[in-house]
Amino acid sequence: MLSSKASCNSHGEDSSYFLGWQLYDNNPFHGVVNPTGIIQMGLAENQLSFDLVESWLRKNPDAMGLKKDGESVFRELALFQDYHGLPAFKNELVEYMAKIRGNKVTFDPNNLVLAAGATSANETLIFCLFDPGQAILLPTPYYPGFNRDLKWRTGVEIVPDAYQSAQTLNLKVKGVLITNPSNPLGTTMTREELNHLITFAIAKNIHIISDEVFAGTLFDSPGFISIMEAAMDRRLENENPDLWNRIHIVYSLSKDLGLPGFRVGMIYSNNETVVSAATRMSSFGLVSSQTQYLLSNMLANKKFTSKYMKENQKRLKRKREMLVSGLRTSGMECLKSNAGLFCWLWKTILYEVGLNMTAGESCHCSEPGWFRVCFASMSQATLQIAMRRLRDFSERSSCSGRIGNKISSQQQNMSSLRRKLLSNWVHKLSSSECD
Repeated sequence: MLSSKASCNSHGEDSSYFLGWQLYDNNPFHGVVNPTGIIQMGLAENQLSFDLVESWLRKNPDAMGLKKDGESVFRELALFQDYHGLPAFKNELVEYMAKIRGNKVTFDPNNLVLAAGATSANETLIFCLFDPGQAILLPTPYYPGFNRDLKWRTGVEIVPDAYQSAQTLNLKVKGVLITNPSNPLGTTMTREELNHLITFAIAKNIHIISDEVFAGTLFDSPGFISIMEAAMDRRLENENPDLWNRIHIVYSLSKDLGLPGFRVGMIYSNNETVVSAATRMSSFGLVSSQTQYLLSNMLANKKFTSKYMKENQKRLKRKREMLVSGLRTSGMECLKSNAGLFCWLWKTILYEVGLNMTAGESCHCSEPGWFRVCFASMSQATLQIAMRRLRDFSERSSCSGRIGNKISSQQQNMSSLRRKLLSNWVHKLSSSECD
């Protein structure tokens, strides 16, 4: 006999997001062994700049070999470390976070809690802020993994968009979570939108969680504005310390530095009680001392981090342009984005084209027919094959009338779509209707 947690279906594996992964695992594309297999375009990994990291590792063998000034520190790192994390790593991490945000904000390492990836960080933060049955607002479309990360073990209810809907369901709303830059849209929030969000949080006396794991993937204008920068502009620390203590950031090195396998995530909060509780909870998902030591050395090399950030952004922009050009050739358009590792695509089919993309319905998108397409997790040759498959599918579909007239109307609506999908929920939050 198993527990209700083990036997329930709230993990979310029955969604199309995980279905695509299962189909890919059973039939993965390989240029030689399985050229007709499914190409993975549903994985938001950044594999474009591994060569830069590998080059740094070759030039810094002491860090890789767990040495300091030629002397081994293996025994020191092999022993048990408390859950506060290595001070040297946390110091370098907050400097890197500030650098990515244009040094417009500063971060205190004492307010940082390490976790085994952003998944662990998000769940830990939910445990700190919410009780089972309480509700968190999420703008749609949102990352489908949040159903697992935020809800599965915590018992929290996710309410897409509307505060009023939660009240109708008699749910107590404790906070709102945003992804900025957006996953899956690949867009950044404006200062006006962030200010609306802050005003709403003040009025409703709720927490703001800003998931900023894609902060360093910005490759085009407009720029990225962190929730912490918006809060500092509003002088919340002095003028509204209550809300200042209810603003929390989740971050990781999985996307910006392309190291998801290293499992490095973090929570940043100005709330001492949250930091203390999250630090104790981090015992269940620590970052290894070896990983912290290696990355503290890497991040301390400011010349390397500057070069990596600049070159990585160039490569992301080139790869995205390659994808957009291929889609346009196939008669398909995608939402204009300026960050992230993906595009928000209209109309394709996993089974016929052999491409695993993230279906919009798994992101709770209110407008049908959209897919999230990840472009930074594959080689240029594989992306070209994917574009050829889409082009062939488009030609077949056009001839049979399956795409036909929808393309022109979709192109006409493309310029206004971002406001439909992102801004409206922010403005709606602060409208009199929600009161």
